[in-house]
Amino acid sequence: MPNKTAKPAAKATVAKPAAAKAHAAKPVAPKAPVAAAPAKAPVAAAPAKAPVAAAKPAVKAAAPAPKVEEKKVVTQRQGFKANEFVVYPAHGVGQILAIEEQEIAGAKLELFVINFIKDKMTLRVPTAKVANVGMRKLSEPALVKKALETLKGRARVKRTMWSRRAQEYEAKINSGDIVAIAEVVRDLYRSESQPEQSYSERQLYEAALDRLSREIAVVQHSTETEAVKEIEAQLAKSPRRANAKAEAADGEGETDAEGDTDDTDGDDTAVADEAA
Repeated sequence: MPNKTAKPAAKATVAKPAAAKAHAAKPVAPKAPVAAAPAKAPVAAAPAKAPVAAAKPAVKAAAPAPKVEEKKVVTQRQGFKANEFVVYPAHGVGQILAIEEQEIAGAKLELFVINFIKDKMTLRVPTAKVANVGMRKLSEPALVKKALETLKGRARVKRTMWSRRAQEYEAKINSGDIVAIAEVVRDLYRSESQPEQSYSERQLYEAALDRLSREIAVVQHSTETEAVKEIEAQLAKSPRRANAKAEAADGEGETDAEGDTDDTDGDDTAVADEAA
């Protein structure tokens, strides 16, 4: 009788080699070697920066600023000093505010700065030309008294055309002579009993009266109103004014101060044109 137990044993032994074959049939594929990462290229060093150029000079040199007038204040020149009242013939009494020395383009120039308060005007006069323009100091009290005495005198009016007489009056007013100005006031004054003045006569009279009263007021340390009253009081003392009506009837050669018949509109126009 055959041994039944031997077969299973044989199968078992046969199975192992089969299993071994099966195991051997599946060999593990060798892993492909991992390629080494290529070495990084060395980073090139940054080129050195070029040295920064020096700061550019300004495109153009700034133009030199114009010279500012330099002023140097002085206190006295040509016998005149600051804060003094003077007479400028063309404008009357004014006050010297300052004496300035200015330098312009290398040349020095001295100026009197004169203020005319009533006219609201400031005038600059070169110190070297005061003699040419006739600028003078205020009149002495004795000369003022003489001018007031002149007002009491007899009016002297030439029997000539008004245009010519007007030129003479204007020249006296602008002369700066206080006695000559008083003569104009005396000759052109009209009292209430006398005929009215023409427009041009009135203008010249008021200009002369203004110049005279301003200087008298400053010299006597009074107001212009008081000076005008004093002037009119002296004019009223004139013997000619007191006998104006009688002399007007006589028709003497110098009665033009009371009633000038030579004055015409045409002459007034001529004077206005010449004054302009």
